[in-house]
Amino acid sequence: MSPVSSHSPHGQSPLRTVQVLGGGNAGSSAHVRSLASGLVARGVKVTVCAPVEADRIYDFTGAGAEHVHVPRSSDPGSVAALRAACADADLVHAHGLHASFRAVLALSGRRTPLVVTWHDRARAEGARAHLVRLLERRVVKAASVVLGATSALVDRARTTGARDARLAAVALPGPRRTVRLEDPERLRPKVRAELGAIGRPLLMAVGSLDRHRGYDTLLDASRAWRALDPVPLVVIAGEGPLRAELQSRIEDEELPVRLIGRRDDVTDLLAAADLALLSSSWESRSLLAQEALHARVPLVATDVGSMPELVGDAAELVPYGDPQALADAVVRLLGDPARCEELREKGVRQAATWPTEDETVAQVLSVYDELTQPRPLI
Repeated sequence: MSPVSSHSPHGQSPLRTVQVLGGGNAGSSAHVRSLASGLVARGVKVTVCAPVEADRIYDFTGAGAEHVHVPRSSDPGSVAALRAACADADLVHAHGLHASFRAVLALSGRRTPLVVTWHDRARAEGARAHLVRLLERRVVKAASVVLGATSALVDRARTTGARDARLAAVALPGPRRTVRLEDPERLRPKVRAELGAIGRPLLMAVGSLDRHRGYDTLLDASRAWRALDPVPLVVIAGEGPLRAELQSRIEDEELPVRLIGRRDDVTDLLAAADLALLSSSWESRSLLAQEALHARVPLVATDVGSMPELVGDAAELVPYGDPQALADAVVRLLGDPARCEELREKGVRQAATWPTEDETVAQVLSVYDELTQPRPLI
């Protein structure tokens, strides 16, 4: 591969890129923040188009990018705002289906190269599933290159009609936290005390309170753990439409589960946990799975999507929607310190095979250079 340039391939002004976000997905937002920081460090001009609340959370401007507020797709002015922001771009890079579709509309009639990254599969049922398929087809046919975070997403892009689809595994962004006075060993008991897990195992789940997360299965499994002594505490960090329904079940059935809402200290929460749990019906490149392995926390996850590809043999995988299998796996691990230590060591080795942030930025920038270099006259 030729060396990656830190300037415009034309040797004049810096490469001008626009990153487009829908504003809803934590994984893609964290990736864009990491990408913006790495690109700016290499001399690339970066504009991030996303709702203003996304900039408040992910601080794109703090990474050296310019932030342009573009409202969510339901706002009729979003395409016009995006078209104006892309007027001087050498290349546009959109993340996720809805952001990509708006980018296609905004670039209509222009020859600006469009790169699309699929971080996850769009979930829909019934008539909406047909609409999603139509949007996917429109996007991949308009894109110069489609990057898939997993091989399954690359295959999906190709079967949908992409002319150029490539694997571009997204690195886990490093934690952006304020410097703490405490070391991790002193912080761990503080976090456990705050969560109410003194003298009992702490099981940690993280993710939006949506149907596909499989939290109904997790609550079913937690019934079995009430027979253990001491009773493990399940803590779920995240917000979403199922909060009231889940909270009602927790109270009615007296389950050892706590909902703590959205948190920005997930790294600390995981570091304090005995096990991490992931009960989803589908996962692409799960942030929770990556963070758990990096934090040396044994992971129990559903054997779905690209989870086996991501974690290899460094986690306990169970069938989706099987509360008994989930409950049994947790009980086994809580009673087997040697197996937990084995998973920790395997997790460290598996995490070492994933791309770094620097490698991810270099790969993306090589795609940019490829698409913006002038073609020789034949």
